[in-house]
Amino acid sequence: MDYIKQPKAIEDRSMELIAPHLAGLNLNEDETAVYSRMIHTTGDVEYGKIARKSEGAVEAGIRALAAGARIYTDVEMVRTGTNKRALAQLNGEIFCRVSDPEVAAYAKEQGITRSMAAMRMFGKDLDGSIIAIGNAPTALFEVIRMMEEDGIRPALIIGIPVGFVGAAESKDELIKRSPVPYITVVGNKGGSPVAASVLNAMLYKLVQRTDMLYIENKK
Repeated sequence: MDYIKQPKAIEDRSMELIAPHLAGLNLNEDETAVYSRMIHTTGDVEYGKIARKSEGAVEAGIRALAAGARIYTDVEMVRTGTNKRALAQLNGEIFCRVSDPEVAAYAKEQGITRSMAAMRMFGKDLDGSIIAIGNAPTALFEVIRMMEEDGIRPALIIGIPVGFVGAAESKDELIKRSPVPYITVVGNKGGSPVAASVLNAMLYKLVQRTDMLYIENKK
């Protein structure tokens, strides 16, 4: 049986097949790269229809990464799925504290989720950062609260929590209330792989991907 075996050729063909599903969305090159990678990661062309972004959000994320902005996430799966080699070339780092004993203790004391507690404990470190939320709606709700009440100003919010309790609502509130650039999807869909795919799409606009595709596919 004959089939494509080379990682780069597989991705190139995938992007060719994805392209018609993004036609007519009025996306620029960088935005197309982000939407395409969301679809490529999930195998779900509906992401072209349900993805939402504020004006200039992708460009804001690329600028922040180019300047070495830190990334803060709600769950280890986003951190694991982000291409560390590409990030390191930009002197960037990605942080997740959901498993920290201090965070767990604070969450229990306050009666909140650990993801929510982690965002609260990141505090002002979130200023100028990229926040990537791929799992917990409570983390996204907390970030929205922190922007309104504490005045934090991330460079970009990738808010793509998944699920049936609070996920759609948290993303709707992000779209309505965020004072900073955002990338999200509407409805219940989302998840850590999707959030990581957005980060990787922006990283790959900045970093030469020699051998990186193979590394990514081996994860």
